Amino acid sequence: MVIATGVSKEFIDAKKNRILAVDRADFTAHPGEIHGLLGVNGAGKTTLLRVLSTIIRSTGGTATVNGFDVLANGPEVRRSIGFLSTSTALYGRLTAREMLGYFGSLYGFSGAELKKRVEDALERTQATEFANQLCDRLSTGQKQRVSIARTIIHDPPVLFMDEPTAGLDILAAQTVLEFIEAARDQGKTVVFSTHIMSEVERLCDRITVIHQGQVKGFGTLDELKLKTGSSNAEQTFLNLIQPKEGVTA
Repeated sequence: MVIATGVSKEFIDAKKNRILAVDRADFTAHPGEIHGLLGVNGAGKTTLLRVLSTIIRSTGGTATVNGFDVLANGPEVRRSIGFLSTSTALYGRLTAREMLGYFGSLYGFSGAELKKRVEDALERTQATEFANQLCDRLSTGQKQRVSIARTIIHDPPVLFMDEPTAGLDILAAQTVLEFIEAARDQGKTVVFSTHIMSEVERLCDRITVIHQGQVKGFGTLDELKLKTGSSNAEQTFLNLIQPKEGVTA
């Protein structure tokens, strides 16, 4: 389970200007659920996920992941999560299998247990056929499968997926979405950041809409449609982030 209460994150730019990237955000995601974090580019989605994953520290509010406080229990939080972002990189001179072995060892696995986890992760992400190729020689879709395998090598109960289909073709994106659905069916807590409405309609059990760092709506898609008087996901989103213009339209 992931719980954020009043989480804020403030940055100071080069000109000493105050930038409030996340503004008192409340957020809850449950096991066995895909929770969509929906917003335009720059809305604060990635910043919120980075706070929840302990990559950066919040400047206000509290948050727990799998029962651990993100400020007081950073190591326990990191052991509980898998984080995939659009900027996740691979070591180009390692093969996919070597890459997974390296990250598995960082989580403390070795010997037969490490080998089993590597092979299971490759199989679950349909990456076995190119597991012995150098990461530099993989296609974009293949690299994303290896990145997902790296994310799940330690079988975490919580997954943060930050726009995982960005830049992928339709077949590669389909593989990623099917994996996310399978993770939900296994009882994992999945937080899925996106701005693609078709993905929201297909995947998300609940949605948090974030805009300019603030939460503008929370609930199931049907609940948000009813709240905004909208007939589809796109109109619902627009009415939440631009209520006056949306209602008029």
